[in-house]
Amino acid sequence: MLRIILCLVLCLGAAGAARAAVLEVGPGKPFAWPSAAIAKARDGDTVRVAPGEYEDCAIITQNRLTLDGGGGVTLHGPVCKDKALLVVIGADVTLRGLTLTNAKSTRGNGAGIRAEGARLLVENTKFINNENGILGAGEPAVSIRVVDSVFTGNGQCRPDCAHGIYAGHSASLRVERSKFFRQNEGHHIKSRALVTEIVDCLISDGPLGTASLLIDIPNGGTVLIEHNEMVKGSMTSNPSAAIMIAGEGETNPKGPIEIRNNHFLNRQGRTTALVFNQGLAPAHLTANVLTGLVTALKGEGLVEDPPGPAAAESGPLDRSH
Repeated sequence: MLRIILCLVLCLGAAGAARAAVLEVGPGKPFAWPSAAIAKARDGDTVRVAPGEYEDCAIITQNRLTLDGGGGVTLHGPVCKDKALLVVIGADVTLRGLTLTNAKSTRGNGAGIRAEGARLLVENTKFINNENGILGAGEPAVSIRVVDSVFTGNGQCRPDCAHGIYAGHSASLRVERSKFFRQNEGHHIKSRALVTEIVDCLISDGPLGTASLLIDIPNGGTVLIEHNEMVKGSMTSNPSAAIMIAGEGETNPKGPIEIRNNHFLNRQGRTTALVFNQGLAPAHLTANVLTGLVTALKGEGLVEDPPGPAAAESGPLDRSH
């Protein structure tokens, strides 16, 4: 009986794999537009888009779908459902190799990607001059992972603020090896998720960026911010801090807050805080290198291994755009 059950499981798995299809998009391909291929796709399929610019938007309801632009695909134009160029409702969706630009909605919160499903993975994708780069819905199942991506010129505050990435009340946000340049008025990253992890990123206002905070964690939670290079510029709309914790009420469960091994450069010419913690859960700062007029921590927490003069002089590289 055990062998029969095992055989059935293997056969069903093979059948599922066999049904997965690759749908090709582009000139001379079966589909002219990404949205047309996505509309026909089934769970587990891959939509592969040829290089080019597409004035298009799409709603992804399938699970385990992959949308692959190969690094040469630009999507722009009207957003779907007055939300985003790509509205992701399905679970375990992967978006790769895209440039998403100029997403705007009548509510001022248009996004390159609206994340409404569980376990979204975004890889090697650029977000340029959108109201929001990524906007995550406030749903418990939503989790977002962003890897090797670039956010430039996103954000605005009319009537409400939009950001490079905004994760609502959700499970998690993890951002790895990504770059954030010159966001406008809003924050580079804002996360209300229960767990927020920002690792190996470059986050810089540059000379013209007017972003408020580099990272905002307005409701606290479990936080890991490590191995990042961060630069706060002179045009910032909030000179008080680079990272804010629990500024809108510590409503998430109090997890550990670890901020370690980051390089932070303050270019304002006035003192700012690396971390302003307004919650009761202590922030633990370890081995961060600070350059310019910087107070390591305001509020509850502990600062360990402050850098010496030689380490502070080395500072982060200001590779801002």
